[in-house]
Amino acid sequence: MKTQILKAAFLGFSLTTLSACAAFGGGGGSADTRYVARDVNTLYNAAKDRLDRGQHKIAAALFDEVERQHPYSPWARRAQQMSAFSYYVAGDYNKAIESSRRFLSIHPGNKDAPYAYYLIALSYYEQISDVTRDQRITEQALAALGEVSRRYPNSRYAADALLKMDLVNDHLAGKEMEIGRFYQRRGKWLAATIRFRTVIEKYQTTTHAPEALMRLTESYLSLGIPAEAKKSAAVLGANYPGSKWYERAFELVNKHGAI
Repeated sequence: MKTQILKAAFLGFSLTTLSACAAFGGGGGSADTRYVARDVNTLYNAAKDRLDRGQHKIAAALFDEVERQHPYSPWARRAQQMSAFSYYVAGDYNKAIESSRRFLSIHPGNKDAPYAYYLIALSYYEQISDVTRDQRITEQALAALGEVSRRYPNSRYAADALLKMDLVNDHLAGKEMEIGRFYQRRGKWLAATIRFRTVIEKYQTTTHAPEALMRLTESYLSLGIPAEAKKSAAVLGANYPGSKWYERAFELVNKHGAI
């Protein structure tokens, strides 16, 4: 889905080349990107040629040159977006974010602004790490995806942004579960309970909610609060009656005489 959306947007605003033939196409990137005053046709077509050949970072640098050498050209705006796209496909996500934000600061109301916001969100999304690591980037991805959905709910990017928000929330819930289980293994039941309650209250629609309720049941029983354990098990049974987590919770409360 993401690749198709990016390709469609890319085709919509970028594939046109200028009328002049590209003066470049040789081997070395340094000859292309060093500062030499060139007309906008030559620069843009050289950048486009590099992008077509998969030399994404060289393409990005050349698109940057279009804006630098010809800031008042109608092609400067398009080159800004092409630079951001080139950095993105090169995997240089910080540069892609920087270029997209620069575009938005100069052209906030442009028709391609939704794409710039979407590219920022994707650049954060691609950097999400596994649940054992710090989730700051994950939070930034969620915020950026939410901005796409909020600002442009009817755009071609909104549906994909919402889908990715669900995936990001599931990832964040997984982080809470990881920490909660860590506390459980060390017998820190109150700290574990706080993490599992966060999943239930903040990420209740994620795939981790059933396990969180079962782990809450475990933690409450270990804390000597059978009434709360029974409540958690009841919520689990009402919402996920056929799950393995409810079977385990039911066995636990029955074993401890909390039923």
